[in-house]
Amino acid sequence: MKVKNSFWMMTIAALGFALTSNTVEDERGYIVKVGDKAPDFTVQTTTGKAFKLSEMRGKIVMLQFTASWCGVCRKEMPFIESDIWKKYRDNPKFCLMGIDRDEPLKTVVEFGKKTGISYPLALDPGADVFALYADRKAGITRNVIIDAEGRIVMLTRLYDEKEFKAMCEKIDALLK
Repeated sequence: MKVKNSFWMMTIAALGFALTSNTVEDERGYIVKVGDKAPDFTVQTTTGKAFKLSEMRGKIVMLQFTASWCGVCRKEMPFIESDIWKKYRDNPKFCLMGIDRDEPLKTVVEFGKKTGISYPLALDPGADVFALYADRKAGITRNVIIDAEGRIVMLTRLYDEKEFKAMCEKIDALLK
């Protein structure tokens, strides 16, 4: 009887903690969810320009969290380039920003060249922007799709062809 009561007490305590925590992590490491307002941030691109998310209101925004050491990122980036960036780069209602997790400028610039991408990359020193969206220790690659009102409409993790296709379809629908 004592063991049963202890189990239920610990379960209730854990549930109470989860419900009161401001940063409840999902099974993929996200601390944000679809429907949330996207946390605002400012980063510097590899060309030295400032990028502030809140200044993108009115646009469909894709954030791609990446790093040069991520093999899955290297696999996914050419598809982002061909299937999304080349299709929408001239659309004034679309914005794509790759956000490199905690690497120096020189590494990020080389990474962009080696992967053959032409979409913009920005620096995230200390992974502070990443930590607004996912647990700081969680892995990458991951994409966040944000609607024109600044709400998160899709979250992806790793590279899965089916999920990537669904993400492309989501962007297509939002831009129609």
